[in-house]
Amino acid sequence: MSGTASGTALVWRLGAATTLVVSGFAMIGPVLAVLLQQAGHGTAFIGAFSMLPFLMVGLLMPVMPRLLAHWGTLRTYRSGAALQLAGVLGYALSDSMLVWAVGSIVGGVGAAALWNTTEALLAEEAPAAMRGRVMGLYQTALGGALALGPFLPGLLRLDAGSALWLAVGMLGAALLLGLTAPAHEPRATGHAPTGTWHALRMVPWLALLAFCGGVFEAGLGAVGAAHASESGLSLRAAASVAGAIGVGSFLLQYPAGWAADRYAMRSVFSGAALALLAASLAMAFAGHAPWLLWVSGLVWGGVGGALYTLTMVQVAHAFDGRATAGGAAAMITGYTWGGTLGPVASGSALQGGGTPGLALLLGVLALGALAAARRAAPA
Repeated sequence: MSGTASGTALVWRLGAATTLVVSGFAMIGPVLAVLLQQAGHGTAFIGAFSMLPFLMVGLLMPVMPRLLAHWGTLRTYRSGAALQLAGVLGYALSDSMLVWAVGSIVGGVGAAALWNTTEALLAEEAPAAMRGRVMGLYQTALGGALALGPFLPGLLRLDAGSALWLAVGMLGAALLLGLTAPAHEPRATGHAPTGTWHALRMVPWLALLAFCGGVFEAGLGAVGAAHASESGLSLRAAASVAGAIGVGSFLLQYPAGWAADRYAMRSVFSGAALALLAASLAMAFAGHAPWLLWVSGLVWGGVGGALYTLTMVQVAHAFDGRATAGGAAAMITGYTWGGTLGPVASGSALQGGGTPGLALLLGVLALGALAAARRAAPA
């Protein structure tokens, strides 16, 4: 099999496996958040627990390009999938907070390996003329997984324990896909690997946009579900708040990629930041109009996810060859630190200031994204 053909086959295989992983993660996140809320924990504690996987990704991502260069695509991916499966098994087999914390940490280590491997492979293999659409299509699949995951307990009429065991099965299937994937020969290139820190120094404004995307898409689901549960909604209804974020992510990824192929990135980034600002301000009124939780969630997921997709498109254009892994890792670092700090900051703002406090925090963040967007090329 030629290098190009093997790369395409591996993209499809690992893309499908990663979609399964994301769907399982999206399902168990709100379930664990509701279980913690029912056990008497506040939203600040739940936010801190939810940040653990993202914390590990943020800490480990700077070394992932070197690990990927040393181990190769398949070995890195398989190791990550095995660690993710081990983490979810901890949730299903025990109700101890210590075991859950260890499971979150182990799963976060695995997520770092899976994430950098898949994104770097995709950025390397995507045709230059349609990178936005290819990235958008892949992120649409992940958005569909994020959207479906929180609804699975309601659709399948599962209790919390059954939902956790379903996640075990999904991650087991993802590991099997990785174990049976075809061999891949990387494209030859004369460029030396570029590390994460070098890429961050080159495009810090792009990493800031990825950070904002992480807060809005990945950092608000668990806190939103816990807040809805605290307001009196059932497990299924509360989980659907996180589902709205996933629905938004699913709907907007391909249009964002299409726009990236056709319009100036400064305009696309600026429009996304303004949409996030409007949705954040709407949260100030959610205490009187609870339906705004779902409306804001749709925008947070769609536009926050689009910010990450757009930054990855820029990475694919700005970096080349083996340097792509470092550029991708830089964006993942920004995104995951957003996902790491987002639950803690939003949970604390919500607990201390209610929905107006959360609206203020997110509004300031959206203004930061707008300022970063102005650094993009005007054409």
